[in-house]
Amino acid sequence: MAEDALRPAYFLLGTDRPKIARALARLRARFGPEGVETLSASDTSGEDAVRALNALGLFGTGRLVVVQRVEGWKKDDVEAVRTYLGQPAPGAVLALVAEEAPRDSALADAVGKSGDVLRYDIPKPKDPSVWVRSELERLGVQTSDEAARRLVEIVGDDVTVLALEVEKVATWAAGEAIGAREVELLAVPAAGDAPSWVLSDAWGGRDVAAALTACEAELDRGVEPFLIAVRLASQVALVRAAQALAEEGLGAKEIASRLKKHEFRVRKALSHADRHSREELDAAVIRLAGLDAALKGASRLSAELELERALVDITRAPEPAPARA
Repeated sequence: MAEDALRPAYFLLGTDRPKIARALARLRARFGPEGVETLSASDTSGEDAVRALNALGLFGTGRLVVVQRVEGWKKDDVEAVRTYLGQPAPGAVLALVAEEAPRDSALADAVGKSGDVLRYDIPKPKDPSVWVRSELERLGVQTSDEAARRLVEIVGDDVTVLALEVEKVATWAAGEAIGAREVELLAVPAAGDAPSWVLSDAWGGRDVAAALTACEAELDRGVEPFLIAVRLASQVALVRAAQALAEEGLGAKEIASRLKKHEFRVRKALSHADRHSREELDAAVIRLAGLDAALKGASRLSAELELERALVDITRAPEPAPARA
């Protein structure tokens, strides 16, 4: 956003939420805290926003009115803004922020006639690590593709969460180059359904020792065996489904759309599928179902031992068939 004369209105939208937040912060800085009023379209109409803008005389020589979530505005709200922008209050600026894509272009059209529509979208590369690396470089940190991919694997593909981790890593790096190891030490795994990337990578690579080490690390952190088993089963199921669709001739993008998963996760799953046959994945699903039963009381062994036994069974490569005499 340029530092010259401000337009009477700005419409900020798109998928790059961190960039929208930075643009809005720069705009707020032009007015100072006392000259900014923030409203939400959930309880503010277009007429309410216009009244706030026209109250300029009570607040000195400059005023910024920010309205969030304007994608929920109706036709009358848009029309109120359109009418106001035909003769805007001097010194007043309206900033409209959409958190989701608007239903139509009516609001953008209304703002575009006398203001600026600022769309900040994340490019859609094959994986979000491209965006991560560009953001790190913007902050003066040189890194590798591997390190950027590792950050996505640890944190997940939510750009808002990624932006916070990128800033943290950049602050720690202080302009120095970083690699995957530094990312692993600094990044915090996302909560919720994010799988343990170390464990899933070890399973996918058929590295029994690494899988057991990752499993023990999870247990040492207090993660319940049942939760580890659920995450592992989810990854196996994803790999199995991706493999089946790939055999039908679908590419990663089509598979991601079909499974409603991010393309980055699908590509990772396909790389694991290359090391496991369909029969092995079927057997893994059955073995993990047995583990589920064991963890729910069907076994007298400890949950940790049952988990590790199952992990070895589904990770190790099959023994070669005996040679014929």
